[in-house]
Amino acid sequence: MAAARNPTRTVKAGTIQIGGGAPIVVQSMCATRTKDIDLTVAQAERLRGAGAGLVRIAIDNDRDAEALIEIRRQTKANLVVDLQENYPLAVKIAPHVDKIRYNPGHLHHVEKEKSVEDKVRWLVSIAKEYGLALRIGVNCGSAAPEFLERYQQDHLEALVQSALCHADLMEKFGFSNFVVSLKDSDPNKVVQANRRFAAARPDVPLHLGVTEAGLPPDGIIKTRIAFEQLISNGIGDTVRVSLTLPNDRKHEEVMAGLQILKDIKEGRFVSVPNFGKGLNIISCPSCSRVENERFVELAEKVKDLTAYAKKHRLTIAVMGCRVNGPGETDDADLGLWCGPTTVHFKRRSRELGVFGYDEILARLKTELDRLIREQNSPAVPC
Repeated sequence: MAAARNPTRTVKAGTIQIGGGAPIVVQSMCATRTKDIDLTVAQAERLRGAGAGLVRIAIDNDRDAEALIEIRRQTKANLVVDLQENYPLAVKIAPHVDKIRYNPGHLHHVEKEKSVEDKVRWLVSIAKEYGLALRIGVNCGSAAPEFLERYQQDHLEALVQSALCHADLMEKFGFSNFVVSLKDSDPNKVVQANRRFAAARPDVPLHLGVTEAGLPPDGIIKTRIAFEQLISNGIGDTVRVSLTLPNDRKHEEVMAGLQILKDIKEGRFVSVPNFGKGLNIISCPSCSRVENERFVELAEKVKDLTAYAKKHRLTIAVMGCRVNGPGETDDADLGLWCGPTTVHFKRRSRELGVFGYDEILARLKTELDRLIREQNSPAVPC
């Protein structure tokens, strides 16, 4: 059975309540292009129908913002907007959404002459004016540079301190209707980061998730590992299962989240011996920023192609866009991030080249075989 929940404050987002003892809210994110209004409305409604209390939509530009306004007219879903690198769009979409997610690690990209504190103050003023909730979304692959510099020996502490700093800024500006998320592609790091934050700020509602969990069933298992450890100890007020899925199956994220919560509540925990000790494939959940719909197909092919290497302790990352791709492949042994017509191929932070979608799998196998040979090579005696 789950432990008593942390006594977090109540956060209101549209028709739902997060924290304050309310049931844990399951949410998801549209993977359609935001400009495709009909498809996005249909997906938002399907996610809502599956049980998503919140539906997130990403916007990158004014055209996306205009589309979002029309999407709002056509869906009853509680909408969260993901600002990513373009935080000034908040003023345009604020009247039409229920919650805004910003990433502290992206605030430095635009209006470089303004301080981060001034940008947060402005976002808070928008949230206050329109009665919105905010999410401080800290992510392993895009942590704020100043915190990475300050905590060079402890990446997790950089995430935690960034989140704590922004929570302090919220309250400095007289705002309490916010939640925090600390995400990583490694479920064990998700557990550690959220435990550290919750120990320092047990009053702040937490949004839980394993970012880039990847394809099911492994992506569900990774997420379950983190949720079981956190929720069973009273940590977590809203959750998302981030799976790499084609658009017509995106609602499976919601179904997986609801099932995990049900199992935890009823004391059913899943033990997976040796999980995570071999080949680890991480891939982002497709969203509107994906520039080529072959991304999901590519991730599936990578999983099939590399099955022979399942016993080797290596990580392969497959990312779907320019926003998360460059940074969130840096820690992978081999990383692929997808553009409109080509795929950037990396070995950790070093780029190996740019290849067509029809070329990349052969190149990946060649490099994977090289890594396996290096792993198997006997150590050279001193």
